[in-house]
Amino acid sequence: MKPGELVRQTRQAKGLTLAQLGEKTGYSGAQVSRYERGVSPMNDVDVRRRFADALDLPHQALGLAPPPPRPEVRHGQPIGATAAFPRMPAPRVGSHGREDGEDPLRRRKLIAGLAATAATAATSPLLGPGTATAQTDETLLGDLLVTSLRDAMLGLGQAPAVPPTATLATDLTRALADFDACRYASLAVRLPRLIRVGHARTANTNEAQDYVLLAKSYLLATRMLVKMDEQQLGWMAADRARQLSEAGGEALTVAESARQLAVLARKAGWHQEALSIALTAADHPDLRSAGRAGAALRGLLVQSASYTLARRGDRDGMRELTDEAAAIAKELGGATLLRDHGGGFSPLTVQLHKISAENHAGDPLAALAAARTISLKALPSVERRSRALGDIAVTYDRLGRRSDCVRTLLAAERCAPEETHARPATKSLISSLLVSGPTSTELRGLAERSGVLI
Repeated sequence: MKPGELVRQTRQAKGLTLAQLGEKTGYSGAQVSRYERGVSPMNDVDVRRRFADALDLPHQALGLAPPPPRPEVRHGQPIGATAAFPRMPAPRVGSHGREDGEDPLRRRKLIAGLAATAATAATSPLLGPGTATAQTDETLLGDLLVTSLRDAMLGLGQAPAVPPTATLATDLTRALADFDACRYASLAVRLPRLIRVGHARTANTNEAQDYVLLAKSYLLATRMLVKMDEQQLGWMAADRARQLSEAGGEALTVAESARQLAVLARKAGWHQEALSIALTAADHPDLRSAGRAGAALRGLLVQSASYTLARRGDRDGMRELTDEAAAIAKELGGATLLRDHGGGFSPLTVQLHKISAENHAGDPLAALAAARTISLKALPSVERRSRALGDIAVTYDRLGRRSDCVRTLLAAERCAPEETHARPATKSLISSLLVSGPTSTELRGLAERSGVLI
């Protein structure tokens, strides 16, 4: 018998409601129901232990093994068997801006030149005042961002002088503003520097706020790496964010780290694991006691789980969880909360989520219907509007509406040129349009500006 079925049978035999068992275990009644029905897998040892204790079940009944022996300690460090980290799949989106046989040294020099230009243009309290007016080759911005973040995460390059925490917080705010406005040339300088300086600061202090600031920098890096289809580095950034946020003890940052890990698990095709990470984090007691912001992050986590079910082809499950997220948003009163966590959470962003979710669940007509209810001007950032236009373009492509797809891509370019020209998923769609039918002057121009071979 599956663990969820045993929990349901035992709960019913004891005359407990879903809500009553939820109170005993620290989960909501909805989450208990998901565990019982197998929507959310009971893979986590702590989850099984909670239910076993709440229902007075022998731990063995839920497949719990006796606790492992304490590891041998040598030189103050535990020694035990270790397992190799799983190898992540290669990026699923190809590089369309690179010609076969292209000289990698030449490309490296181009990226180095772009980095120098961007550094001159960036505005930052760590660099001094200035205006970002330098011209950059936007087709290389994705490479620049990935290269700069990779080097910072590996500890390469010289760290600037360590500023006060308040200055770091200001620069993180500016980095988030760069992301929201799709100013990626500036972000490619500011964010790696934040990571370098953040590590230098936490090495010399033991302040929770410094750990949280560095965790938030890594969360922003994770979002950018996911956007650039760099899963390997994304896992590294998300795991560091998790460890740092736990050290800082801030529930919202811990939960957002879990959400990013769930996104990466989903992209790797690990749908059960992605569901478990997102839904377990959504019902964590610390998050449930974090007020309106905690409720909003619960909504984002449920929404992430909904998207995972869409990718798995479970349309009914996707819609059930989307409705749950919508109910949370409605209860919060309609305001957009957590703008720095994936573009915010509100009834509008839940509706926006439906476009991509319905697409991946195999119903582009439902995705288009969701898109028609949304005012792009009401979305909280340029980046969110650009992503919405990208999702709508994909919808038109799946419906075979080629001219509408190109028109929407051009609108996305006008909204956020650096995002459109740098993002691999957009380049892949443009490349597909080039080879799948007749081309227009507008499409060929967009391909050239995006570095896609014609």
